[in-house]
Amino acid sequence: MSSLLFQDDAIFWYQTQRVFGAMFYGGADFNETVTTAERIAAGDCDSWKREWAATAERVEEEARAELTAGHPVSARDGLMRATTYWRSAEFFTRDREPDPDGELLYSRHVQCFHDATSLMDACIGPVEIPFEGTTLNGYLYTPAAAGPRPLLIIHTGYDGTAEEMYFVGARGAQERGYAVLAFDGPGQPGPRYRDGLVFRPEWETVVGPVIDWAEQQPGIDPSRIALTGNSMGGELAPRAAAYEPRIRALLCIDGVYDFGGIVARGILGPDAKLRLQTESDEQLNETIERVMAKNTTARWVMRNGMWSFGSDTPTGFLRSVVEYNLRDGIAEQIACPVFVGRGESDEFLRGEPEELMKHLNAPATLVNFTDAEGAGSHCQGGAKSLLVARSLDWLDDTL
Repeated sequence: MSSLLFQDDAIFWYQTQRVFGAMFYGGADFNETVTTAERIAAGDCDSWKREWAATAERVEEEARAELTAGHPVSARDGLMRATTYWRSAEFFTRDREPDPDGELLYSRHVQCFHDATSLMDACIGPVEIPFEGTTLNGYLYTPAAAGPRPLLIIHTGYDGTAEEMYFVGARGAQERGYAVLAFDGPGQPGPRYRDGLVFRPEWETVVGPVIDWAEQQPGIDPSRIALTGNSMGGELAPRAAAYEPRIRALLCIDGVYDFGGIVARGILGPDAKLRLQTESDEQLNETIERVMAKNTTARWVMRNGMWSFGSDTPTGFLRSVVEYNLRDGIAEQIACPVFVGRGESDEFLRGEPEELMKHLNAPATLVNFTDAEGAGSHCQGGAKSLLVARSLDWLDDTL
């Protein structure tokens, strides 16, 4: 899909599409998004943070004034938009030495979401899931229908938040009668900011305790549990499903077979695996720093990776991330039906859905999202209504 804004900066344009995608469930307004983006200098992460924070501050301030004046519906709508704008402001702040503003911006994102959902008729509440001596933050969405309900567990990937999952299927599934549990795992913002927990390749050790907790909640049918993973979650969720038989349906938005490999090749080139084996850390760090200096996307990938993986150096991150794959028969172990999304012009993980499909023995459906539909970007950025319809229709027919 051609860029309407930030023509020479793929990551800035994609992140703008991501904001547009929240519009379907009230998480953004078109002209608020465009006028904010027009104030931002391409490639300037400080400009990105400053302008999104300014918009978020203005929208939140007006929403809270509306609440004080006795207008809860207007307040709810404004707070939900501010949720997205605060998340956007925080997005480029992560690094091995993160911007000190990042955690505050993230906390504003979370607080606006809490306050917006508290003003809704829909039952959506924050939860804490016991995990290795601490807790994982999340939200339980309870459907209006009584009786044991199927459960959709949903998580993001490399850089999203549990709050953002409202716009990426959680609210849509609740409307269709599912109970939904959205959560952040290690490496994702809540556990990373609060407890310093970083990503781990054995994602089944994360999803297992989440299911343990969910099965104890009233109104959940433990025989009908589905799992959705978004972006990098398209590799993490299949990894969990390969080892967790309680998952009866799996949705990969979009499908990923070798996350670490495609990240490493994107930075070091097609011989990345050999270079990681043969070149010194000093040589690799120098190469990576040159790539980061020239390319905003590479700079963000490396900075976010060092933060979320707890790596001290660029090379340390790449050596860690290559472990994130479904090789050695892992994908072949998945037994439940699988929805594999594919964006025609995926900016980051192109080719991965097809590769995943080659290795699945379970019943699998490859669903193509095209540029002509306006849905060809990574994880259908800017086209969440079509994503939600197709993925949840499949789940209705499968679970």
